[in-house]
Amino acid sequence: MGLVLALALSVLAPSGTGSAVAGDPTFRTRVFSLVPAPGHPAYVHVGTNGRVYAGTYESGDAQPSRVLEWRADGTLLRSWTVPGQRLDGTQGVQVANQTRDGRLVLLETSTRALLTLDVRTGRFRRIATFPADAVPNYATWGPRHLFVTDYAHGVVYRVRPTGRVERWFASPALEGVAGFGTTGIVYREKQRDLLITQQTVADGSTVPTNGKLYSLPVRDGRPGTIRTLWTSRPTDLPDGFGIGRSGRIYVAMAGLTNQLVRLSPTGRELSRFPDAPLTGDNGSPIPFDTPCSATFLGTRVLVANQSAVQGDASHQAILSVEVGERGMRPHLPRSASFRP
Repeated sequence: MGLVLALALSVLAPSGTGSAVAGDPTFRTRVFSLVPAPGHPAYVHVGTNGRVYAGTYESGDAQPSRVLEWRADGTLLRSWTVPGQRLDGTQGVQVANQTRDGRLVLLETSTRALLTLDVRTGRFRRIATFPADAVPNYATWGPRHLFVTDYAHGVVYRVRPTGRVERWFASPALEGVAGFGTTGIVYREKQRDLLITQQTVADGSTVPTNGKLYSLPVRDGRPGTIRTLWTSRPTDLPDGFGIGRSGRIYVAMAGLTNQLVRLSPTGRELSRFPDAPLTGDNGSPIPFDTPCSATFLGTRVLVANQSAVQGDASHQAILSVEVGERGMRPHLPRSASFRP
């Protein structure tokens, strides 16, 4: 069955899970901020300084990408234009993480670069370059190093403080279909594992358009055996995610379903919002339209609305969704920095 046909048929399937009920503030959604041109946000980073950051991602026009900064109330404060990009194709930047001293860690797609941005001085610094054809996507600090997913290849890279990029883990489990590959990655310190989302799977273990949430142990700097915690429905395309203090996992579905899925710490599906797929109707003035991430700010998750297919600038926004719990503290080890 072709990918397009599978996507079309799957939206008829019922979710089989609960959602918000009348009077329940859980999943109450409001608009945090619109994202100005070139738009297309894919991830939201909440800094240790209390500010909120996002990059403009894969715009497909000749505009250079921007890094944007907001106050926690959604007021846009500043922006920086990313230097040195190739503007002859699709270019984008992801504010993927930060260093221990507050520099933003950026993943730039047109030159396959890992950059840092000092928000105090506005200075960009190139730290590393990923291999040819790589699409660096999401990043998390592990016990000592930065781990980065590759959307185009079934690889997790490890970046050392020197900027050296290593092909740390590869598996057929991370091979996607029709370009829909590996997305979110978060290190769980207590479990000593990486949680990784996969939009589609080409290893024959399931219907190709089903996505996955994996657990990959990290032991003494080495990868363990990858295992599946959760399998999505076709067309979900699980993307970025956040983890609550309870251990529950909130995953943005960037596919046709346009939903936010809440999972137990062990991967059991607990609820979907909105309950009905497709429309993205979340009760706010802007529906979910390619929601790509879920980052905690207080008891809310900030969802980057990319509008990748429709390209609707009025939908390219950050939405704030109440989930009734605070987020797990992001792992930021002492080694979370890069040498001069």
